[in-house]
Amino acid sequence: MHRSFWFVAVAAAGVLLAGCAGDESVNERPSSASSGPSAGPQAGAVPGKVKLTELAELEQPTGLAVRKGDPALYVIEQPGRVRAIRDGKAVAEPVLDLTSVVGSGGERGLLGIAFSPDGKYLYLDHTAKDGTITVVEYPVQGDGTVRPQDRRVVLEQPHPRTNHNGGQLAFGKDGYLYISLGDGGGAGDPDGNGQNLGSLLGKILRIDPRGGEPYKVPADNPFVDKAGAKPEIWAYGLRNPWRFSFDSKTGDLWIGDVGQDDWEEVDFQPASSKGGENYGWPLREGSHEFRSGDRAGVLPIHEYKLHENGECSVIGGHVYRGERLRGMEGRYLYADFCAGWVKSFEQADGKARGHHTVLTDLSNVSAFGQDASGELYVLSLNGQVFRMDPA
Repeated sequence: MHRSFWFVAVAAAGVLLAGCAGDESVNERPSSASSGPSAGPQAGAVPGKVKLTELAELEQPTGLAVRKGDPALYVIEQPGRVRAIRDGKAVAEPVLDLTSVVGSGGERGLLGIAFSPDGKYLYLDHTAKDGTITVVEYPVQGDGTVRPQDRRVVLEQPHPRTNHNGGQLAFGKDGYLYISLGDGGGAGDPDGNGQNLGSLLGKILRIDPRGGEPYKVPADNPFVDKAGAKPEIWAYGLRNPWRFSFDSKTGDLWIGDVGQDDWEEVDFQPASSKGGENYGWPLREGSHEFRSGDRAGVLPIHEYKLHENGECSVIGGHVYRGERLRGMEGRYLYADFCAGWVKSFEQADGKARGHHTVLTDLSNVSAFGQDASGELYVLSLNGQVFRMDPA
């Protein structure tokens, strides 16, 4: 049976999606992390136990970002609001309310957030009322506010179906904006977008949003001079790269790509890459044949099988670069939306090792976030925004 993505799983399970904004006190949840040996070879310090500290309860949070020089956490809600968390509590008034222009429901909504490296611009990725994937820019005022009338559309991409929208935004160390787009939806990439360099769907894009109108394509993008190819493309062969991130220390790129029927995958691209990687979809699902054809390309650094313990959709996370979680330095943390666990592993020479279960009792993880100090946060579509703390 075709598995669309995690919102579908929520609807099928009848899970309550909406929380309510609040100024309630910080709540702590103990970790149920495994205390025994990890599932793989262990290198370096054994990670310590982790607990979750609840900071706020919002409405279907889907992403978190921080702004240079600003201690607040900025969280997006799927229906179309940007909210701020200051001093451990949610601010009642939204930073920005886009519910009038965001097409929300199912897998659609306000899906991605990033600030420019200098903190002067806010970027958001949302679906429009007609489903068009839309990336917009807002200048941030001197007092930290954002004015709705300053909206500038950076990129629009028509999307034929309601699922597989992608939605992640992140700036690389090169100062360029990276954008993830799903393959256009449907089972098995029916439109063949994943391997089609003439389409932006099923790709990660790389653009300079302030270099032109509406943006500039970097001259060193891998397909700039390839006939018939979209020059914005940085990587391709992706099904639904819902969440990707850059290692804040090394610049390496990590991609959590949601699978079809059998396999979830995490892809790894070293900072030295010049782009152009083909991650295989729909010829491969993970490292396994899905459709006949040339299956050359980059294999995932890690994959796991669906449904063994209730797994349904990988939620890509971050490499930990904070100081508070003992033994986590340099480890990549990721989750599964349905199974409720958070796991981690180390990367060495492009290989995953030292697999470790961090948490086992989370519900409906939608995204991770990272602050300026490298500390990690985890969001639940049920409404909670958690900080990861040492137990």
